Amino acid sequence: MDSINQGEVSSTSYRCAFCGETNHTFVDPSQGKQQKYIEDCQICCRPNELRVSYDEWNEQYAIRASQSQ
Repeated sequence: MDSINQGEVSSTSYRCAFCGETNHTFVDPSQGKQQKYIEDCQICCRPNELRVSYDEWNEQYAIRASQSQ
């Protein structure tokens, strides 16, 4: 049985790859355990490429942000 609740959106955060500020975001579990998308920083408005993965051991999402062109 999958440990991700497919009906719930998960709240998490990441640090902007440009300005370093913490951003809060939501991850939609229905899109899978590995996701990749672009989200603008809530502070500096520059685009971050987010690589999202689900950590089954801690039962939470981890996000890596990198600068997007």
